[in-house]
Amino acid sequence: MNKPVVLVVMDGVGWTSKDNGNAVLHAYKPQLDELMGKWPHTTIKASGTAVGLPSDSDMGNSEVGHNALGCGQIYSQGAKLVNESIESGKIYESDAWKDASSFAKEHNGKMHFIGLLSDGNVHSNISHLIAMLRQCKKQGTKEVRVHILLDGRDVPETSGLQYVDQLEDVLKELNDADFHACIASGGGRMSITMDRYEADWSMVERGWHIHVMGDGRCFASAREAIETLRNEGGYTDQYLPGFVVAKDGQPVGTIDDGDAVILYNFRGDRAVELSKAFDYMNKGFNSFEMPKKPNVYYAGMLQYDGDLKLPDHFLVEPPHIEHTMSEFLVEKGVRSYACSETQKFGHVTYFWNGNRSEKFSDELETWEEIPSDVIAFDLKPWMKATEITDHMVEAIESGKYQFLRCNYPNGDMVGHTGNYEATLIGVESVDLMLKRIMDACKKMDYTLIVTADHGNSDEMYDKGTNPDGTPKAKTSHSLAVVPFAVYNGPEGTEVKEEGDFGLANVAATVVKLLGFEAPEQWLESIIK
Repeated sequence: MNKPVVLVVMDGVGWTSKDNGNAVLHAYKPQLDELMGKWPHTTIKASGTAVGLPSDSDMGNSEVGHNALGCGQIYSQGAKLVNESIESGKIYESDAWKDASSFAKEHNGKMHFIGLLSDGNVHSNISHLIAMLRQCKKQGTKEVRVHILLDGRDVPETSGLQYVDQLEDVLKELNDADFHACIASGGGRMSITMDRYEADWSMVERGWHIHVMGDGRCFASAREAIETLRNEGGYTDQYLPGFVVAKDGQPVGTIDDGDAVILYNFRGDRAVELSKAFDYMNKGFNSFEMPKKPNVYYAGMLQYDGDLKLPDHFLVEPPHIEHTMSEFLVEKGVRSYACSETQKFGHVTYFWNGNRSEKFSDELETWEEIPSDVIAFDLKPWMKATEITDHMVEAIESGKYQFLRCNYPNGDMVGHTGNYEATLIGVESVDLMLKRIMDACKKMDYTLIVTADHGNSDEMYDKGTNPDGTPKAKTSHSLAVVPFAVYNGPEGTEVKEEGDFGLANVAATVVKLLGFEAPEQWLESIIK
């Protein structure tokens, strides 16, 4: 085996000369500039079909990006899986859909849909919700309630009302004497319900009170709630407080005994905790106090965690990812190390290992999680970059591992806030830490690969301007390619001059540098 390899993923750092609030371009980043100038380097695709999404106009994301990095292949992902299932009608033939519909009908209950209301195509797509609403009416469901989570992150930061209006138009079209559907509750995705990696269970608790109990500030409509809360607090969509839609002083859609509940998000990280709440509420669940535990049938759009088998019921089969890099390295007896802070820890472990919560080998795989601070990311844009680097340098200098990987979340998590100045600091924080990683690799004579999983911080401004003339913040990912550089590689290391490379080509590159021949299922190496 050749010398060990370290892989650094700079989350959300796209590489482009286009300057629409390009915090990467304007950041002081001597290390990254050196890597992309003096060492073997190229750019690789991290969005669209290169990561298994429906089209090249679809932004990549951390989940599909790390799936591709970790398995060396391209699988149909998220939106594409659900699109195919809806178009074929298979989703309505699934046991979960049929059982949810039957449960509500037999108990004279309601069908509830909870999910992110946008067409961002990262966690959900409003078209999937609309298709299922139409199916509910077609099959004779009587009462339907929708609990909307506003996006403002994968779409423009105050675009929520356009999706509310789109949904309300559909509901108006569908409603008649035999069918009644309406919006029952809502709130911003970073305020209620959609926590991930158990960083802040209070978000899910607030969502439980809003969606299940109807316990929250009441408004006559979702539009009234959004407009009022924006005016009062200046909130962008993702941070909007939870709200309840009420009529005659009573919530229009609490979740009660005999109801069915479908979480229509297809991405797993921010769906796991709500799924645990519903599936485990009578099985010793203690992550928050539940004043109400309704007897419901719960299903997710996908199975969000294959090892935990969570949720019990789901509408669309997830991709069954085989031949991952971790599995390959374990078979070769290679010791590996993975590290990140909580916000991206699951990406270098669960998603990296093909949507598996467990290691392939407790003996050969070491995972280190650094707890993230519960604070707005633009208030501390350096996040835990120093601590991640401390652990990485210690692991490199220990000489125990032949393959090491880490994720710096800054470019993505700070980029999502829309704060350009903070994002500059986030990108520069990562670059500062790259120096320490590079020095450790030089000292120990390790090869270093530096790349990213998708763009974000490279495009911080959206089209148009704010009323005061300042640029309008863009909080979603970008379609930019991402950097790829090899530092201190074996003598003669060269990047191939021709090839349509993406994130899925990185796995073969890593094992080639380690001295192995990649499995036949993988895409080719980026280096000669």
